[in-house]
Amino acid sequence: MENEKRRVVLDLAVTLDGFIEGENGEIDWCIMDPDMDFTHFLDSIDTILYGRKSYELAEALRPGTDADEEEVEMWRMMDGMEKYVFSRTQDHSHDNVEYINESIPEMIDELKQQSGKDLWLYGGAELITAFINQGLVDEYRLSVHPVVLGTGKPLFSNLDERLNLELKDTRVFKSGVVQLIYARG
Repeated sequence: MENEKRRVVLDLAVTLDGFIEGENGEIDWCIMDPDMDFTHFLDSIDTILYGRKSYELAEALRPGTDADEEEVEMWRMMDGMEKYVFSRTQDHSHDNVEYINESIPEMIDELKQQSGKDLWLYGGAELITAFINQGLVDEYRLSVHPVVLGTGKPLFSNLDERLNLELKDTRVFKSGVVQLIYARG
């Protein structure tokens, strides 16, 4: 079902101590709990917004021949979506991937005005910070994983001001993951 106005949704795994990856970029702590029904989330979006490094990492994580059916389906769904990669250095758009080098707010406003489903802000940390600082994130879907890393890349850093959010929903999964869904306050 298409929304009247598209939203930018930050859907992200985060550790209990607020990190989105370990000190060396590791994400092995991230649980893919079948109860989370990630394909349901993918059904609600049709566009993915990446930073360049996150896009390259996501492409490197593509499932191999030994992947389970659910993982293959998730990647198939993601492959069919429009992708925008925000990069200061790359500009070689191809297929359903467009590189954006400037004017983030204008580009996002233009995408929100188009008909379609929501936009998934995939990451990375610098892009997320830029979106937050420019008031471009409409919904925060944070899946808090039951692990404490102690060090790593924090989700929230270098913010220009305090974020006031409104809790919309909470979901608890058998794995111990707790999903918190907030709207911008």
